[in-house]
Amino acid sequence: MVKARWHGPVSTLVTSDTSAALRPLTVTLSAMGPQNGLASPLIVSDRLDWIQATELIDGTKLPALLSAARHRWGASAHAAATLAWKSYSYWVSMPAVLSWAAARRVPLMDAENVLVHINSGSPLLQAGLSSLSLAVLPDDPLASSGNSGIHVVPNEEDLLKALRVSLLDRHLDPLLDKIRDSVKLGRRTLAGSIASGVSYSLSRGGFGHTEITTVLEALDLSDLVDLTPAGIHRKTCCLAFTLPQPKICAGCCLRSC
Repeated sequence: MVKARWHGPVSTLVTSDTSAALRPLTVTLSAMGPQNGLASPLIVSDRLDWIQATELIDGTKLPALLSAARHRWGASAHAAATLAWKSYSYWVSMPAVLSWAAARRVPLMDAENVLVHINSGSPLLQAGLSSLSLAVLPDDPLASSGNSGIHVVPNEEDLLKALRVSLLDRHLDPLLDKIRDSVKLGRRTLAGSIASGVSYSLSRGGFGHTEITTVLEALDLSDLVDLTPAGIHRKTCCLAFTLPQPKICAGCCLRSC
């Protein structure tokens, strides 16, 4: 299990051909069908009505996200926050884990670089990037480009550390704490949605248990889901069963009760 933290710099890729750097991810997403919770293209050029993820972490825009969730699902404050988090962590983690699995290129999902559009309908939100920062391995063709936006890490372990630090330490973990301050929810419940989202993203992207397990272990989340021949089963509940129109998700822990 990877427990160390990566503390390398986050740099911005400035190039006229960011599409080439993201092509493996784009191809993978295209094969999965429409992914309406992600900006298309992933790099957002027109930022009207988009907010920076830091505005959720500092609490400025978090009430707007939670209010949109309550309105969409007619949910209690607790259920709305849990479902909003489930959606958010799924879409934000998807580009990072799929790009790692497809090409060992990790878009660094620091909160400063992630943009969010809150919707009144479905999906609840869309996630995109304000610019492109990539961590890559030494044998990646991008490693020798000389571009300051490409951060070369020496090996697979450090690449997974880069994924963890940018996605969790610099984004999801502080937002999780802010949500818990706003609505009293257990950390394990919210972390379970990250584990579930990562697992489903990789599975739907055509990757198997090896890739899923590797990422979950790197994120210290492997104890929150079971990977079985029958599918992915989470060990925590997103509270969808409490909605006015109750729903029990396919991999919900309640199905085994």
